[in-house]
Amino acid sequence: MREETALNQTYHGAPHPHGPALSQRERGQPNGLSQGEAEQARRASAAPRGYVAATWARLKRDRVSMAALVLLCSIVLLTLFGPTVVRQTLGLDPYRQTLTQRYQPPSLAHPFGTDDLGRDVLARTLVAGQVSFSIGLLIAVVSLVIGVPVGLASGYFGGHFDDVSNAVIQTLSNIPGMFLMILLSTTFRSLQLPAQIPWTVVLSVIIGLLGWMGTARLVRGMALSVREREYVRAAEAMGSSNTRIIFHHLFPNVFSIVTVIAGFDVAGGILAESGLSYLGLGVQPPTASWGNMLGASLENVTRAPWLVLFPGLAICLTTLSIFLIADGLRDALDPRLRS
Repeated sequence: MREETALNQTYHGAPHPHGPALSQRERGQPNGLSQGEAEQARRASAAPRGYVAATWARLKRDRVSMAALVLLCSIVLLTLFGPTVVRQTLGLDPYRQTLTQRYQPPSLAHPFGTDDLGRDVLARTLVAGQVSFSIGLLIAVVSLVIGVPVGLASGYFGGHFDDVSNAVIQTLSNIPGMFLMILLSTTFRSLQLPAQIPWTVVLSVIIGLLGWMGTARLVRGMALSVREREYVRAAEAMGSSNTRIIFHHLFPNVFSIVTVIAGFDVAGGILAESGLSYLGLGVQPPTASWGNMLGASLENVTRAPWLVLFPGLAICLTTLSIFLIADGLRDALDPRLRS
């Protein structure tokens, strides 16, 4: 018996004080799992637990959305810091006119060429990006500030409020949006607005006021679904106020769709401003935006194609990246994909 015990100690190590000795496989893996199963268990234990972290983890697996995110971040950084960099390094001013250098093709001195007044197209494209992004963001804010509360209240309360809001939404949606924007833009431009209110802000508010109906519809549909769930009914039975139910139970559940809508509104706002600028009703010179740069250069397509190429490419890449990111967020925020 003693020899057998010594033999076990020699081959398996000292005996465990609380039981028989474990094999190397059992000591190295939890619960006697294989190496692959143990690796999966460690990954599962290290997986993100929070909602935001889980959403980000799903979004990172979407290569197209991540590529679009990198592209959008690059464009934003260029528009924020690019004008200062090109002014200090290349001496390019977006508003300096040099009539002797009109319609210069792209070169080392002017990488994007010059326009009909001899202004550098690269510097103007970077500065115009700041204006276009600010217009798109302001349009999205106005649309969400109106559409989200209307959609939440309409979906939760129903009744006469829902009927009236639906009637207003249907009426405004049946009016051609571009026609109404042209009418309002012309009307406000004829008014003597205070100098403290820039036209870009007025234009953004006009477009935002005409674009909240789709937001309200989507939020209303989500609110109609959420208000029938058990925890909402339980909150009502416990005497919670309507305001608390809307902001603590309905809004968190529609936040995912609101995030996606915001992305589409920013891209749609940039495109709407470009359309109005093409008609001469958008951002007015000398302020540069991608829309008015594109609209002012269309008559020089054959003479100076770079005047159309670079602003149009900026609009295309920016809106495409925003749409791809919003589409990826919609999939990542889908509650059916939550683990």
